[in-house]
Amino acid sequence: MKRLIETGLMFGNLLPVDSPALVERYNRALKSLAGRTTGLSDFHIDISGYSPEIGDELGDDLYLNPNGCNRQFILLSTAQKTAPLLNAKFSTSRPILRRFIEENEDALFALTARDGVAGELANSVFDLSSPARLFDIREIVVEADTTGNMVAQAERLTGLIERFRTVEDAWWDDALIGEMIELAGETGNIASNPVHLQPLRVAHRDFWTSHFGGLYVFRSLEHPAAICVTPDRIPGKLPIARQFALNDRNRVARFLQRNDLVEPIVRARHVDAAAILGQKMDFILVARASELGLDPGGSSRRDLRKLARVLGDRLPAEFQALAALRRWVTSQGDWPRITSEHPAYFYTLRARPGPHRDLVNQLLSELSPLDVRQLFICHKQLFYELYRSWPEQKKQYVVSFLLREYQVDKAGTREALFGGEEPMENPSERQPDPTASGRAIDIVGPWGAVLRAHDETRKSRRGGHGRPYAGPWSGRGEPR
Repeated sequence: MKRLIETGLMFGNLLPVDSPALVERYNRALKSLAGRTTGLSDFHIDISGYSPEIGDELGDDLYLNPNGCNRQFILLSTAQKTAPLLNAKFSTSRPILRRFIEENEDALFALTARDGVAGELANSVFDLSSPARLFDIREIVVEADTTGNMVAQAERLTGLIERFRTVEDAWWDDALIGEMIELAGETGNIASNPVHLQPLRVAHRDFWTSHFGGLYVFRSLEHPAAICVTPDRIPGKLPIARQFALNDRNRVARFLQRNDLVEPIVRARHVDAAAILGQKMDFILVARASELGLDPGGSSRRDLRKLARVLGDRLPAEFQALAALRRWVTSQGDWPRITSEHPAYFYTLRARPGPHRDLVNQLLSELSPLDVRQLFICHKQLFYELYRSWPEQKKQYVVSFLLREYQVDKAGTREALFGGEEPMENPSERQPDPTASGRAIDIVGPWGAVLRAHDETRKSRRGGHGRPYAGPWSGRGEPR
């Protein structure tokens, strides 16, 4: 992991805390939240104020997240909004924190100039003794104030000022005036510099959690479901209509399609499908070569083509299928047939634009782990976990690639792979793509007419897994 840290691919973009004043503010906030302090004179913090150095010092990586379900945070600067969130237990935590900072940026800038801001992503659940408790979390409320309670004091002062203005004979209330003067000495002039944090309440319906071996929960969809990464860690049935394992590829594929959550890369708008498929093939090629103890050599196209020739029939099925699809994209081959049971199936998809895009792309990265770029972007915790077991040759190649191809333009790479933000559309109002040359893919979904026969085939499933799912690949020479 040292290589990742030195190159900024791990613990990158953390905020340094390296002055006595900042350390003092941090310790006051930490004392108010956890009853602890640090003896370190400098360290780094993420968007929530968590520091890996302090975690090591205290021997507790969850010192700001007890029980893993009510994340506490410390803000010393609004610059924390661009930092990552380490040791995330829920996929929703970082977006909520960033939104809170952005919606209160002016007030937080003024507050953190004088003191640290301590707070919590609060919900009604205080323990996760069973997986079912996850479904009791319906809403996240962001609660925050300075360690000196400046926000609360300012709100109290605002109330006193209103009382002074509206209550008859308040001019003669010496106690009221004295309290106002005392509070104003602590808060400053709240008329010219308002000290108020906009409340933030966020519905918590669709999320990933690392608890219980990993769980994806989609509750807001027309066909809700929970997808268990490690099903043997989930005792009993969850309080949701559908529950199945991540390795039940047919059911995962049907779930994604029925809710219109994914699209084939080759049909996505404004993407270079051939380039994306080619890069995925490179990742798979390097992984296979490293498994066999072969040196991937350089990263040039010539080196990789040479490596592919050396491997020959030892090339994995994922590589062969993506190569066939790429040949079709470049008009050099026939349309391949790839069902949900094929190991390349989920490598051919990306999430549709919309509110579930990031969560679905994270799910797809777990289903296509050899695509190390998507894995790094969408699911860093899994990337770091898998990185530890990779052969040295693969580690070198991946680090070199990410530094060369991703770090230099993160936003551009993400947009090229996953698309920019687009306005939501009603699936029932989606019109056929006029560029599709008569293909019905946008009318019946990326899986052609398979869904129409879904109800007829449900009862014929073997062992609850169903038949192999054709997905966007109909096997008739054209995408349907």
